[in-house]
Amino acid sequence: MCGIAGIYQHGGLRGDAQTILKSMMARIVHRGPDEEGLMIGDRVALGCRRLAIVDIAGGHQPMFADGGRIVSVANAEIYNHQELRAELRLQGAEFATHCDVEVLPHLYLRDGLQLAERLNGQFAFAVYDETRERLVLGRDQTGIAPLFWTQTASGIVFGSEIKALLAHPEVERRLDPAGLDQILTFPGLVSPRTLFAGIHALKPGHLLVVEGDRCREIRYWDYAFPTHAECAQTETDEAELLDALDAALTGAVRRRLMADVPVGLYVSGGLDSSLIAALTHRIAPEQIRHSFSITFNRPEIDERRWQALMVDRLSTAHHEIEFDEDEVLSSLRDVVWAGETALKESYNACTLALARLVRQQGMRVVLTGEGADELFGGYVGYRLDQTRRDSGGLDLDALLEEETRARLWGDSGFFYERDYTANAELTQALFSPELAARRHDFSALAASPVDLGQLAGRSDFHKRSYLDLKLRLPDHLLADHSDRVAYAASVEARYPFLDPEVIAVARRIPPELMVRGGEEKYLLKQLALRYLPPELVARRKFSFVAQGSPRLLRRGQDWILDLLSPDTVARRGVFDPATVARLRAQYEKPGFDISQTYEDDYLMIVLTTELLMDLFDLSSP
Repeated sequence: MCGIAGIYQHGGLRGDAQTILKSMMARIVHRGPDEEGLMIGDRVALGCRRLAIVDIAGGHQPMFADGGRIVSVANAEIYNHQELRAELRLQGAEFATHCDVEVLPHLYLRDGLQLAERLNGQFAFAVYDETRERLVLGRDQTGIAPLFWTQTASGIVFGSEIKALLAHPEVERRLDPAGLDQILTFPGLVSPRTLFAGIHALKPGHLLVVEGDRCREIRYWDYAFPTHAECAQTETDEAELLDALDAALTGAVRRRLMADVPVGLYVSGGLDSSLIAALTHRIAPEQIRHSFSITFNRPEIDERRWQALMVDRLSTAHHEIEFDEDEVLSSLRDVVWAGETALKESYNACTLALARLVRQQGMRVVLTGEGADELFGGYVGYRLDQTRRDSGGLDLDALLEEETRARLWGDSGFFYERDYTANAELTQALFSPELAARRHDFSALAASPVDLGQLAGRSDFHKRSYLDLKLRLPDHLLADHSDRVAYAASVEARYPFLDPEVIAVARRIPPELMVRGGEEKYLLKQLALRYLPPELVARRKFSFVAQGSPRLLRRGQDWILDLLSPDTVARRGVFDPATVARLRAQYEKPGFDISQTYEDDYLMIVLTTELLMDLFDLSSP
């Protein structure tokens, strides 16, 4: 995969477009350190920084079709490109390379705006149709590959990372309070929102079509979980579903081993990464893979026992790194720069260290287990949904909360994550008086962040799964926790659980086989028992956490204390200095800590927001 950027001006490019584009590309060299490719046309300038993985010698971008009238750049791995290439060849397409992304301009030539519907991969692309003077941006189904865009006075600017857009002289640098309120309210940001005012994240499963001075979004895919009625009409055969899941996940792993470079494994010690590692070994048992883990010097958050169990079982060439507060502090700036967002926790620093370890071993591709919890019911909320339904009442707070839930989720009795009315009252005190006074203008609770039609008529399990897949996965776990920190080290992470064929099987599994007898991920665990030690499958779920802000504060680093000082906080104008001071006093007490699994680390959000504004020179809202 790669990093892409581009400029579209409907009235024609200015003379300095190439210089500006090269400046944009310079901001994302880490995504593609191997080579740079540019195309400068009448109305569009496209660029690609390449991380060479498939067809290393020949896969240069941009790619072309129709005599050069259709051109594309892509940050992509298209895992079914051989099948698509064979179809296109039979229909007359001629290919100049063996690179997977060369199918994109030819698919556009054949299928137009339906080009993404059959893609199996992780991708963000730009296709320009010279004849129609049309630019098409696309993002993969689940939101693995990032893509950002913003409108300028004369067109649009886009790129794989926001820092590329900020290199354009017409793009504003200002914090978006609506994005900050999402972070304080939901698991993280929700596309199209970012923390940068006016800069949008293209939503997963969507295209952006730009023609002249008009932009329109098209949704080409969604999870579309079955309704209650559809579930009732479907016969359940546990054995058949288990075999189907086995075949789909094995196929997904096999596809993600497609590379002309070695593919490594993240081994956290948990169920999901262990299952991916075991299936990888089953596919090619003779091949010695490199595996990578992170450990901690605090036993309560360390998983090296379980990591060692899998390493011994699979005979991998294993590499690990031990992490502590000093490592978090030394890399926090790098993590915020890479992630382009405020953070709720510090484990992104751990995944950055892990990616750097991969790169130090001369590797550039790893498989990981992200996505399993959201698809197969791996969080405690899925289990609690079986017994939890609010009975309502006449209490005013309860009525307000029911009203909020109905607005957000279309169901006043469905509980997701927290009591939103109480959270809004609590976080109100965090904002500066000026922002607090106009919070109603940017409140995350004003409207639903998702398509309520995808929740209507669904079981609580499928509602929660859909919300996790939309609110937690793409813009948090896949973005700042995975893609951005991996690419900061020029490493590509791949996600077998998010293969469309695995998702198709997950749609068929009824909720009672996802959570059974209070056991989360029941059917996935039955599959894991085919390949993993039973003691690993049976272990209690262990959330991957790292050091919170109380421990970091007690290290007494001057730059952290300065960012949280009353003068700095007041000058920024985002947070209330008195509230931040009270939180500091509480967090700095000896022995005070936060359960990051169940509690928000508000000072981490404050600290990394201030750091973000500092690093990107953002003005106050």
